[in-house]
Amino acid sequence: MLNRTLAPESLQVNEIKFLEPLAQHLDNGIPVFTINAGKQELVRIEFIFENVNWDASKPLQAVGVSHLINNGTAKLSAKEIADKVDYYGAFLQTEYGADQSSVKLYTLNKHLQSVLPILRSILNESIFPEQELAIFVQNQKQSLQVNLQKNDFLARRQFANSIFGNTPYGSNIDAEDYDTLKREDLINYFKAAFKPENCTVIAAGKFEENEFAILNNVFGNQWENTEFSVINKFTFETSPAGELLIERPEAIQSAIRMGALSISRNHHDFPGFQVLNCLLGGYFGSRLMANIREDKGYTYGIGSAVVSLRDAGYFFIATEVGAEVCNNALLEIEKEINLLKTELIADQELDLVRNYMLGSMLGSLENAFSHADKFKNVYFSGLDHNYYENYITTVKTITSQELKDLAGKYLNTDTFTKVIVGKK
Repeated sequence: MLNRTLAPESLQVNEIKFLEPLAQHLDNGIPVFTINAGKQELVRIEFIFENVNWDASKPLQAVGVSHLINNGTAKLSAKEIADKVDYYGAFLQTEYGADQSSVKLYTLNKHLQSVLPILRSILNESIFPEQELAIFVQNQKQSLQVNLQKNDFLARRQFANSIFGNTPYGSNIDAEDYDTLKREDLINYFKAAFKPENCTVIAAGKFEENEFAILNNVFGNQWENTEFSVINKFTFETSPAGELLIERPEAIQSAIRMGALSISRNHHDFPGFQVLNCLLGGYFGSRLMANIREDKGYTYGIGSAVVSLRDAGYFFIATEVGAEVCNNALLEIEKEINLLKTELIADQELDLVRNYMLGSMLGSLENAFSHADKFKNVYFSGLDHNYYENYITTVKTITSQELKDLAGKYLNTDTFTKVIVGKK
């Protein structure tokens, strides 16, 4: 009989298999990567476009296009688009990122032939009606006004702007930027960015030869947009070290965000730095959570992250603490970082982190769509699935001494940009 008083044996994840995509091209040269898996008659097709032609005087061009691209075309109104997509039980999703913008289509296989022409109209003939733009501007300004009252929003915004300056990674958007956004700006950006030469397609689900043929028939010919474009490219030297306090005398809590420019996914130290970050603040059992939430009770939550962008990487720690304990929290954060730099991590703690990270990786690969997302991460970093093999090997084998060395190399609090919003 099963003895329920005994905990089950804990075993490390032994092997994680990644689905390799099939690489093809449409007749007009658009690269298509396909993860063909699953038994359900369902596909997700993602059209990904590099962000281009960055103009600091018009920081909302790419964002505005991403938000409004499915709000009216030369042939279809916003309502007609929504009604047609809904009629076929499909779903359209637009996403804006600092490096790429995308349009995702989820649809049943049997309706692919009917739904793709709608998407072609969106990607070729969007007209960005003045009425839709006015609604977008009004909503975004209202949202910004609300967010400007939140300490964590102000800290996040100021931190990004401090280390990345006036680029898509750190642009400090104000209400005036929305007021100066014109329909002509959106059309110009749309014609420059949404074209075959700037497009990558990643398809996942039950996507076989027939589905590829349909996709090629609809999108493999000449597109309408052909304007000149230059893919955004940025360089960053060092983060401005020091502390910036944005005082809010009425604050009950103070938002803290600190960190610095660091390495990206292309760097050989990145997987090891991810392990170090997990130990420090990357999961609920991390040292920062154990100290500042569980032991001191200064916060409901604190975390850290290593972020990889195309042209930069950065590390940060973020939390909101009681205003009266802000200084104490800063001291405890520095203390935990110094411990990682001066003391070896116990085997039991490191094993727990190994199991958590491997289990999280395995759990994130639940279907064809998640495999496609993993591929997208490495593809746009100029890498392949060898990155994940290296990551898994690093998680399994990295030593306490190696983590201590990485902490000394990348966690220098004297070089951190520290933003505090509230009271100190």
